[in-house]
Amino acid sequence: MNSTNIGTQTIETDRLVLRQFVKEDAEDMFRNWINDKEVQSNYGEPVYESIELVNEVLDCWMESYRSREFFRWAIVLKENKQNIGQIAFCSIDTKHNFADIEYCISKNYQGRGFATEALNAVIEFTFKKTGINRLQAFRRGINAASGKVLEKSFMKYEGTLKGSYYYSETNEYDDRVFYGITRLDFMN
Repeated sequence: MNSTNIGTQTIETDRLVLRQFVKEDAEDMFRNWINDKEVQSNYGEPVYESIELVNEVLDCWMESYRSREFFRWAIVLKENKQNIGQIAFCSIDTKHNFADIEYCISKNYQGRGFATEALNAVIEFTFKKTGINRLQAFRRGINAASGKVLEKSFMKYEGTLKGSYYYSETNEYDDRVFYGITRLDFMN
């Protein structure tokens, strides 16, 4: 990976501050999203059912900030300083310089463009500040709300892998709908 990778840096938009997680985020996270089964299920992450568990995951993330190749932002509203979600690179391929991006927003704040605003800000940051050449994301077929975010972002639809996502709890399959953007796409 290009040596210009700088890890998770603060990004400001019109309405949001994207920043590293801190211990003080635990209460907002618990109240707004990380304890919400629907939000976490759509995000593909476990539900954290106690503040103690939230603090454990925060400790892990905060330790990971030592790496210049760890990218995870708290999504904080400027108007009330509430932590309303997160956006992160869930994986980075350092050999081929691409990352998979994921995001979640509290149900109380969905439908207001916050996820798209955060996603576009991270895309811009990525291509201006890091050596990553490509960002990509997928949504599951049933997660239409995430599809709206991706369609409004700088990313473009790239294809659908039919029946490629398995839900073990229901023994059902779903599609993966892929979006992506390269540095060249962004610059043009």
